[in-house]
Amino acid sequence: MRTTFTVYHNEHISSQPFEEVVNAFESTVGSVEDTGFPALLAETKNADEFEASIHSREGSSGFMRFLTVDHRAWLARIGLNTKARMYTIGNPLIARTMLEHDIAAGLNVPVRLMIFEDPASVTTRLTYDLPSSLMSGLQNEKVAAAAKKLDAKLIALAIHATGVAV
Repeated sequence: MRTTFTVYHNEHISSQPFEEVVNAFESTVGSVEDTGFPALLAETKNADEFEASIHSREGSSGFMRFLTVDHRAWLARIGLNTKARMYTIGNPLIARTMLEHDIAAGLNVPVRLMIFEDPASVTTRLTYDLPSSLMSGLQNEKVAAAAKKLDAKLIALAIHATGVAV
């Protein structure tokens, strides 16, 4: 089976330096990168403990980092000098609001975004695909409604980090 749907890509273009955007972003996003998500699961025995552990790891944005890929580090190995980081962020408590209606929503949560420097325009860009558009292929109204709330949280985070709306 193949489904075709439209994905909306948001790009927040800021005149702030790359490091400032990254710092603003990372300061409001919690993390499970230090111990890993499997360790978080292992330390909790029931739903209440799991939820409390998630809340203790989420940042003020409601998100946490699961993975950070510093593209700059490996691109330097092949002679490209650019500042770029890709993040996988989310919150299992937010993901639950979609997955409980269609487990296939798990393909697109947690979400990915990228912050990179564009030397040609002397800007820093924060980019991501809008979760509701990624979920639209599921054709599930309850998933769509929950994904719209995720959109709003992601947009607010991007505006906070860049100071720029789409």
